[in-house]
Amino acid sequence: MKPRVRFAPSPTGYLHIGGARTALFNWLYARHTGGTFVLRIEDTDAARNSQEAVSVILEGLRWLGLNWDEGPLTADATGPCKGDRGPYFQSQRKENYQRRVEALLSHGLAYEHEGAIKFKMTREPITIPDLVVGDVVRPLTDREELDPDWVLVRSDGQPVFHFVNVVDDLEMGITHVIRGEDHLSNTAKHIALFRAFGVEPPKYAHIPLILNGDGSKMSKRDRGASLTTYLDEGFLPEAVNNYLCLLGWSPKDNTEKLSLADVVERFDLPQILRHNAKFDFEKLVWLQGEYCRDLAPDRFYELGVHAFARKGVDTNKFDTRYVKAALDTCRGKIKTFAELPAYAGFYFRDELTYDPEAAKKSFVPENKPRVEKLRDAFGKLATFDAASIEAALKATAAELGVKVGVLIHPTRLAVTGNPHGPSLYHLLEVLGKEKVMQRIESSLGNSNFSD
Repeated sequence: MKPRVRFAPSPTGYLHIGGARTALFNWLYARHTGGTFVLRIEDTDAARNSQEAVSVILEGLRWLGLNWDEGPLTADATGPCKGDRGPYFQSQRKENYQRRVEALLSHGLAYEHEGAIKFKMTREPITIPDLVVGDVVRPLTDREELDPDWVLVRSDGQPVFHFVNVVDDLEMGITHVIRGEDHLSNTAKHIALFRAFGVEPPKYAHIPLILNGDGSKMSKRDRGASLTTYLDEGFLPEAVNNYLCLLGWSPKDNTEKLSLADVVERFDLPQILRHNAKFDFEKLVWLQGEYCRDLAPDRFYELGVHAFARKGVDTNKFDTRYVKAALDTCRGKIKTFAELPAYAGFYFRDELTYDPEAAKKSFVPENKPRVEKLRDAFGKLATFDAASIEAALKATAAELGVKVGVLIHPTRLAVTGNPHGPSLYHLLEVLGKEKVMQRIESSLGNSNFSD
C-alpha cells in the first residue's frame, strides 16, 4: 500500500512557518513515494475557528504549490476553494465521531463520567516507534497512575482533539503521521485509541521544532513566523520551499539551492535531522536573492508590476516597453520584490524627494557648475543611450579634471532622489533625455547647491 499522509491545521489564526514546513514535509514524502497527500481542517472548536483563517491556510498552501490530492468537491465556486476539491473539514464529519464513541461505549472501552465520555486508558507503558526520534517509551505519570483515563467527548458534547484526530486518521487510511515534535507527548494516547479500535496505528515521524536563532521558541511576533510575511514582502515560493526543506532535513551533500523536483527525488524520512532547527532569516533572504537573480524576464516583470501595485503605483499608466525596460535595470539588484518600489519607484513618479543625507554630500556648491556642464553635455547628445551617456559623462569629468564619481553621485540623486539604485547609464537611457534634463534642471534649484 502506498503511503497516505495528511496535513491537519486548526484554523485559529495565521499559518505558522512551522505548520508550512510540516505541510511541505508531508507533501514531499507523498510525492517521493507516489503516495497521497490529504488536507484536513481540524475545525471542531467553533469558538476559535474562522473562515478567514481557513482562507489564509489555503492561500498559503496554494502559493507554496503544495496541492492536495483528494477532498470533497466544493459546491460554491466563489468560496475559498474556488470550485476545486476542497479539504476535509472535521466540522462536517460529526456523525463519524458519534458512531465511533458509541462503538467504544458498547465494548466497554469508554464510559460516561459527569456528563462527559472518558476513554479507558491502558495502565501499561506504551512504546512509540518513531521514524525520526526512535523508540520512545511513554510510562504513566504519577498523576496518570491515579487516573490515566482521558476525556473523549466533553460534557458540552464537543469531541476533543485527540479523539477526532485518531478517528480521521483511521477512516482516511493515513499510513504515516508526520508532524511536529511537540505532538510526541500526545502520541501514546493516540496509539492506545487506535488499538482500542482494533487496528494498528500509523507510523509516526515527529520532526524537530523550528526555533529562533537564540534558541527560543518562535512566537507569532517573531520575524518570519507567519507565512503571510513572505507573500507580503515579495518572496518567491520556490525560495521559501527551498529554505523550509533545509530546516530539519539534509540532502547529505551540503547542497543548499535545490529545486522542489530535486528535493522530491532525494527526500525521505530517515534523512530528517533529530535536533531542533534554528531559523536564519538572513540565509532565507540570501536564497531568495539567488532565485530572484535566475528569474525569467517575463516572470520578473509580472512580479515586479504586482509589487508596485501593492504600493499603490499603477504601472498601467505607462507604456509597456518603458515598464519592462525599467524593470530590466533592477534584475539581479534586489532580493525581495517588496524592495522594488523604494528601489525603482523614481521611474513612475513625477516629483522626487531627495534623500536628505545624500543631498548634503552631493548637492554642494562646488558641484553645481559641474552638474550644469554635464547637463549641457547631455543636451548635445543626438543619441541618448547608455553608451553615449557614459562617454559624455566620462568626457565631462576629464575636462573638469575630476573622477567620474564626482559627477555620478549628484546626477544619480538628481534623477532618482536616491544615492543607490540601478546602473546610472542604463536608468538614464530608460528615463529618456527629456525627463533626465528636466530632473537635472530641477535639482539645480536645491538649496544645498547654494549654501
